[in-house]
Amino acid sequence: MLILIAIHSPFAVWNVPGEHVSRLRREFPAHTFLHATDDAQALALMPEADVAFSSQIGREHLQAARRLRWIHSPAAGVGGMLFPEMIESGVTITNSRGMSADTMAEHVLAVTLALFRNLPLAVVRQLERAWAQDEISDRHNRTLQSSHVLVVGLGTIGAAVARRMAALGAWVTGIRRRTDASPVEGVSKVLGPDGLIGALGAADVVVLAAPHTLATRGLIGARELAAMRSDALLVNVSRGRLVDETALAAALEKGRIGGAALDVFEREPLPLESRLWSMPNVLITPHTSGFRPDHWDAAVALFASNLRRFESGEPLLNVVDKEAGY
Repeated sequence: MLILIAIHSPFAVWNVPGEHVSRLRREFPAHTFLHATDDAQALALMPEADVAFSSQIGREHLQAARRLRWIHSPAAGVGGMLFPEMIESGVTITNSRGMSADTMAEHVLAVTLALFRNLPLAVVRQLERAWAQDEISDRHNRTLQSSHVLVVGLGTIGAAVARRMAALGAWVTGIRRRTDASPVEGVSKVLGPDGLIGALGAADVVVLAAPHTLATRGLIGARELAAMRSDALLVNVSRGRLVDETALAAALEKGRIGGAALDVFEREPLPLESRLWSMPNVLITPHTSGFRPDHWDAAVALFASNLRRFESGEPLLNVVDKEAGY
């Protein structure tokens, strides 16, 4: 088989290291691995590929593909590959869901506590060598104990968030498409998507951990932000397109919600002209919540495990429902 590895980014951290490509070549000597380091190479090599290890397969790649049977994404989110032609095709897609659930849940916990304890302000005042005891005290440090956390999406990431929040004494409500699915540890109440608006008004923290699909695009807009409490926090570690950033910026500027911790954005990198950069009640991280120290070890190991299954005709791990979007 010819296997195309097309994992490339302007940011070094998201490029699969060459030693991992060499590792796959050693582990699977019967196969030929084609390593594309940019989109043009990926497109040129696609016609011969039976398998693609990539999260960047677009329409032009699918049109060029003559033998492609399976795509494995090193990421959990695959919404960018689920265009109509891909959905209708016979190509199987698998993803890496669950691989970064714990590190993303810890990130959610970290940024929530940072905003609850006014740490961004403390850092600014530290740089100014200013003793801000009264200023920070006036802003009323908050605790997760007895807070109400709304987790939108109870997949592996949302479930990991819920467990940690509940362990610190928060009351956790979950929003999920299938309310009859297995219970999630730490979640006291589960609602369907139609319960979102009603649940927003009770939440101290709203965590977005749902996949990006047609149903979730623009999930949080002006209407939803208006339903939130004026001191509530919005935490997004899912995908930027779940949130209407213009409406969010307006809500933050007007004090309609208390703050936001954002790891993902509609456009990445976040444009320099975005108002979100300079807002004191916004904590921005550059799409790093899912990166763990052994990220590529884990991602390549999962692909290798699935490749062995593909070779032997066994069921693949993490098969994506292309219609549902995850």
